[in-house]
Amino acid sequence: MASDIQPQPQARKPCLLSKIEAFQEVVSTAVIIPKEDGVISVSEDRTIRVWLKRDSGQYWPSVYHTMPCKSEFVLAEDYNKMTPARTYQAHQSRVTVVLFVLEMEWLLSTSQDKNFTWHCSESGQQLGTYRTSAWVSGLQFDVETRHAFVGDQSGQVTILKLEQDSCSLVTTFKGHTGNVTALCWDPVQRVLFSGSSDHSIIMWDIGGRKGTAIELQGHNDKVQGLCYASHTRQLISCSADGGIVIWNMDVTRQETPEWLDSDSCQKCEQPFFWNFKQMWDSKKIGLRQHHCRKCGQAVCGKCSSKRSTIPLMGFEFEVRVCDSCYESISDEDRAPTATFHDSKHSIVHMHYEPTAGNLLTSGTDKVIKVWMETGSLT
Repeated sequence: MASDIQPQPQARKPCLLSKIEAFQEVVSTAVIIPKEDGVISVSEDRTIRVWLKRDSGQYWPSVYHTMPCKSEFVLAEDYNKMTPARTYQAHQSRVTVVLFVLEMEWLLSTSQDKNFTWHCSESGQQLGTYRTSAWVSGLQFDVETRHAFVGDQSGQVTILKLEQDSCSLVTTFKGHTGNVTALCWDPVQRVLFSGSSDHSIIMWDIGGRKGTAIELQGHNDKVQGLCYASHTRQLISCSADGGIVIWNMDVTRQETPEWLDSDSCQKCEQPFFWNFKQMWDSKKIGLRQHHCRKCGQAVCGKCSSKRSTIPLMGFEFEVRVCDSCYESISDEDRAPTATFHDSKHSIVHMHYEPTAGNLLTSGTDKVIKVWMETGSLT
């Protein structure tokens, strides 16, 4: 039987187009203005700035304003004037995420005060609030179902059903060992991506109702941003060490197995060090327990001496596998499904603009970088 040929990731590399400097503080949020050579940035000094690309190819500030709190501004058509429109009194602590839902005319926000709120952007009236168990660091919204996805510092993702003036808890799920740092929602495939300080990304199958959770392991530091290009089925992720990973999601990925419990190696049956009875009976010293990342079996170090990448299971780096699983992994199975790039600054925020296929990163070096994908993501 002929084996299925999996699509290979195209050799695409982020090409640096421009740098925007002259910030006094770190830029916590920034977006590329669609169909314009411009960027809107918000920095830690509470200033919001609009940058336009000049004929020289450099970005220069056209206008800026200081924000007292969560505020709404109206930009002139030429982007040279910014007029305060409304101030939203919603939180008692620092705001962590703000999301505007144009279709609903809702403004969603979260804060370190552990409150998730939504306002009507037309009237400015607060429609509702929900108390979270930990402060929220990731927020996404599905217009079709009115579901809000809330990721917090405990590593949990909560799904809420929002109404005009109320909300209800749908479910919660947890797969990260660290706090959730970023969320990304694909309304077409109905898949939620979550990034974490544990260096991992999890792809949650929401629409398929299968409860599938696919892990992606390709970063050496905490994940700081996630963006999804639905037309090319590529996930873009960035981390605090400056790494940018472009994942090919147009492949049939495999769910990682649950780790099995055992008092002895499931290959050679040698006892583990806590199995005193078997150690006494066999007069053998107990061994340390490990797990094969491919089959999930509990094995000793001797029976899992090999390392291998398993890209279709999300392991782009070499991981521990048992000897029998190692023999079953072919060179084709080891073909990478992601490409890796260095932004050369410690990333704190990322934004992807699908119209032109450009990427924006801001770092702890107080610099914004605008990238274009060679080969294009569009």
